[in-house]
Amino acid sequence: MKLKTTPKMCQSLMKTFTCLFLMLFFTSMLEAQTVSGTVIADGQPLPGATVIVKGTTTGTTTDFDGNFTIAANAESTLVISYVGFATKEILVGNQTQINVTLETDNKLDEVVIIGYGTQRKSDLTGSVSSVSAEDLTAIPVARVDQALQGRASGVQVTQVSGAPGAGTVIRVRGGNSITGSNEPLWVIDGIVVGTNFNLNNINSNDIKSIEILKDASSIAIYGSRGANGVVLVTTKNGAGVGTGKPQISLNLYTSSQILPELPDRLNQREQIEFTNESARFRSAAEPFPDDPSTYPDNDWVDLVLGSAPIYNADLSIAGATDNVNYYTSLNYFNQEGIVKSSGIEKYIFRTNLDIKLSDKVKTGFRLNYSRLEQDNALASFSQAAFGILRTQPIRNDDGSFNGFNDVVGSPFSNPLANRELNTNETFTNNLLATVYVEYSPAPKWTIRSTFSPEFNNTKRNIFRSSQAPDLLSIGDTGQGSASVRTVNSNGWNNENTIQYQSDFGEDHSITALAGASFQKVSTEIAEAEAFGITSDATGFNNLGNSDPTRSVVSSDFTGFQIASFFGRLNYSYKDKYLLTLVGRTDGSSRFAEGNKYEFYPSIAGAWKISEEDFMQDQDIFQDLKLRASWGRSGNQAIGPYRTLGLLTEANTTLNGVEVPGLTLGRPSNPNLQWETTSSFDIALEASLFGGRVFTEFNYYYKETEDLLLDVTIPRQTGFNSQLQNIGSLKNSGWELLINSTNVSNSNFNWNSTVTLSANRNEVLDLGGVDFIDIVVDPIIGSGNTRLIVGESVPSYVGVRYLGTWKSQAEIDASGRTDPQVVGGSHFEDLNGDGIASSEDAVVLGSPFPDLIFGVENNFSYKNWDFSFYFQGTQGNEVYNLNMRNNYFNRGETVKFGDLRNRWTVDNPTSDIPRAGADSVTNSLPNSEYVEDGSHIRLKTVRLAYNFPVEKMGLNGINNATVYFSGTNLLLFSKTRLIDPEASNFGRSNIAQGYLSAQYPNPRVLTLGLNVTF
Repeated sequence: MKLKTTPKMCQSLMKTFTCLFLMLFFTSMLEAQTVSGTVIADGQPLPGATVIVKGTTTGTTTDFDGNFTIAANAESTLVISYVGFATKEILVGNQTQINVTLETDNKLDEVVIIGYGTQRKSDLTGSVSSVSAEDLTAIPVARVDQALQGRASGVQVTQVSGAPGAGTVIRVRGGNSITGSNEPLWVIDGIVVGTNFNLNNINSNDIKSIEILKDASSIAIYGSRGANGVVLVTTKNGAGVGTGKPQISLNLYTSSQILPELPDRLNQREQIEFTNESARFRSAAEPFPDDPSTYPDNDWVDLVLGSAPIYNADLSIAGATDNVNYYTSLNYFNQEGIVKSSGIEKYIFRTNLDIKLSDKVKTGFRLNYSRLEQDNALASFSQAAFGILRTQPIRNDDGSFNGFNDVVGSPFSNPLANRELNTNETFTNNLLATVYVEYSPAPKWTIRSTFSPEFNNTKRNIFRSSQAPDLLSIGDTGQGSASVRTVNSNGWNNENTIQYQSDFGEDHSITALAGASFQKVSTEIAEAEAFGITSDATGFNNLGNSDPTRSVVSSDFTGFQIASFFGRLNYSYKDKYLLTLVGRTDGSSRFAEGNKYEFYPSIAGAWKISEEDFMQDQDIFQDLKLRASWGRSGNQAIGPYRTLGLLTEANTTLNGVEVPGLTLGRPSNPNLQWETTSSFDIALEASLFGGRVFTEFNYYYKETEDLLLDVTIPRQTGFNSQLQNIGSLKNSGWELLINSTNVSNSNFNWNSTVTLSANRNEVLDLGGVDFIDIVVDPIIGSGNTRLIVGESVPSYVGVRYLGTWKSQAEIDASGRTDPQVVGGSHFEDLNGDGIASSEDAVVLGSPFPDLIFGVENNFSYKNWDFSFYFQGTQGNEVYNLNMRNNYFNRGETVKFGDLRNRWTVDNPTSDIPRAGADSVTNSLPNSEYVEDGSHIRLKTVRLAYNFPVEKMGLNGINNATVYFSGTNLLLFSKTRLIDPEASNFGRSNIAQGYLSAQYPNPRVLTLGLNVTF
């Protein structure tokens, strides 16, 4: 599949939306309505707010749903106020519908979402970070997780790839598991969607708020699901829009993705010199004996990569009556990748409906449908930048694609031919829904039940042409191949809660919640592969057009069920002493009988110090709160059926005839149980100087026990290893958040946000051994990664690189017995046995930063808004996998620019190895592979103009904003591969920070328009 929507089609779409905008504009100009409106705060209607016509005694208050009506003429100014919120003044002008959002002047008075409920931040006893809709939509992003980077202290979000649709790696207060998932649990509108939900299915413009639960008190309500933190996503509804006409919002933007800075590499002439020099040292024939100008000079990066557009259009309609509120949206998104032949096209529909059937009964539903069409790249940045020499011809003399590398003497994969001849595409359909009923039999009681189904279907088509030039170059015809893989996943989630809330006298208040949750998910996989396809005519659509003796058919089924029972008690004494008790029992089908159920408790308390009598005569602290929590949470950490033995194919011979059979492929272990994390958190929250500064400091300590690891077992069992519960690790650290209002007056405002966090990850026990060598990839092999008691997970290991040997006398004096050469690599022989080997390995670094930070400043002057945001890390290392081939090894691959200063007879003091030295000295994983991953990134810049719709007489338009933004504009980093956030192994726990020239993160320039009617 090639993405069907061309730029011309997208331009037509933009024109259509522009026409729609104009039509709605002129329609709105003709409409006339009485002056009315709605006051909301924190996304909810605000009853009891005061609305006064400035300079008069005319006034009113909002009703239970936040609605008001008032007599006022066009010259009047409405003054809207409510205790705890900043007063707002609005000129009536020609407006007949005025919807007002009041902003709190105290961060501790904000209402935040928690598990199965809401709570004022001042009443929280747990650690919760909030991200508002304004933060999410200020800078357009393809996925909501990309907008979280640096927004919440203690939450590390890493953009590991710039590929269209690529996700992030998220760690909330470090990683708790080695083999299990360390990703947080995602909960969307109360639907538990898990840790691997494809966030491409959600339109970020539909989101009202995000809360990240971090400590034991806040995550305990999710039990075994929340050990790695919980991300609560709440989508928009019609509440607060008012009972007048529907509110229509239009969001359009177009972006240009620009290639980032590329790694420094040798140019064509320099590469030829290096390759010939390497050959001469090995006494081999020079691959390029002629003048460099006689050979091709193809920049494969320019051929494979290029600037690419993004188009996005959102249309939403929201409204409310006395008994109904609704929100419906359509989203179209098209992103072409900077690696040509990659891209994603998305169609997303959402509708949210809430109905008040009576004073006691409320019902509603949320429905989200998405269709994703993705072109998976048929070429790679790594191949273009480092895998193919510039001298490699693109085509043969007869005009056909070239597929043979003369320097190496073997076929090579031509990315331009792949792009033209082959196919690699993925289609995904996802339906996520929930329906709820809420019943209040008495004012203090609320009973709620939800049912949430999810249906996900994915189909991937791959076709490799028999005309591939690498096949033809060796006469291997008729070797086309194709595969079709389908994955169908269906599941449902049922949540049932009952809540009681009451005050006892003037001093006591409790909120009690009890509930039960049930979930079931099943996944079916079917795949067919065909080989020996001789014709490209049908591609993957007719797998029967192949060699039947080589066809491969496979299928798989997995499923799991979880049953949970939970409760929470919040107690408040005099609104200054707070206590929270939470308990949850989880039962999982992944474990054997006797280990299926586990109980997870937590306790938390808070003291509102500012409410004490001795704090009433000071003017520094408006609010001051101390809180602490302790609790336990779990992690299933294993896939379905891991407690059982695995049957694998094992043919045998019967009466001289080979017959199919099965054998036990892995040992069972019915004793496996949950990984368990115990955590402690203490924090101080403060609102200072009349609410102009809000700060929060957290310290936490987490310890995970019963880690699930593969352990070596006696060979006589018939197996090499078995999954067991052994070992433990810890995470400890601190977080600091500062929000400040630096300047605030009628024309100019300046707000700043700073987030700082540090996490220390350490292995405490590995079942009695000091370390375990880890193979992160079979091709890379061992010797570079270890789990070590006292170190982080993982630790980079290798020998120390000491530069080059400067003379034969130096080699002779060293006592080395392994082969060495002057100008060759000098690796440290730490144990003095005369050989540099893995026995001399030391810890070289860790992917965990000492500090994670984000700094944002927002300015507004009259109708102009300007903001910029920096984020980065300090103290982490990255492992450059390209160093072996592109620094130490022979000249058949593109070399880093550092090698211009390599050792030569004329440059004998260089510490960069000479060309060809690898033929004598084996290149071990070493300290030169490990680079400083500290970096600072100018993540976003935004300039916006808010049209003064009232003064312009646009009475049918609530607001209109045009903006220009830039993303990833600047990056300060010392890594040779430029972007230290990339990751060769995605979300892998034990292989973070490995770089191999992944799909680069582009610079993005965006022009957008937001209009609300």
